[in-house]
Amino acid sequence: MSTNLEPIENPADCEGADLQLVTFEVGEATLSLEISSVQEINRNMQLTAVPHAPPFVRGVTNLRGEVVSILDIHIILGIPSVETGPASRNLIVNHNDDMFGLRVDRVSDIMSVRSSDLTMPPSNLQGVPKKLIQGVYQAEDHLILQLDLNELMKCCYETGT
Repeated sequence: MSTNLEPIENPADCEGADLQLVTFEVGEATLSLEISSVQEINRNMQLTAVPHAPPFVRGVTNLRGEVVSILDIHIILGIPSVETGPASRNLIVNHNDDMFGLRVDRVSDIMSVRSSDLTMPPSNLQGVPKKLIQGVYQAEDHLILQLDLNELMKCCYETGT
């Protein structure tokens, strides 16, 4: 699998860490995915509309000969969508041999954490459906929510039918 992600600059920062997370922003939320699920990060591409597709499907694009659906994660998470800005990106995700893109407002960082530092989502979590969150990491000044790709795909299939 080829990836266009930058490596961690200082491998010593990874000591004791067993997860590398790609963090990104969607509205006010800071979300993450394990780096192993993210194939590449790219700018918004030319999309072809898909007639009768669910509202969260922004369209499809040709990525080196493969047709990839680009999903609007704002709609899936129930976060008000914003116009595509210069910082918005597509995270091309490979999950269970299914490749798709998630349009996000901004990619933040790649960070290394210990899985033991992830906790269950708090019961009072607001703004993002709790069932789509697999873990929460407390950064210095905000929470980083780790998306559960299995639940995200279930949600898409349920909504899309």
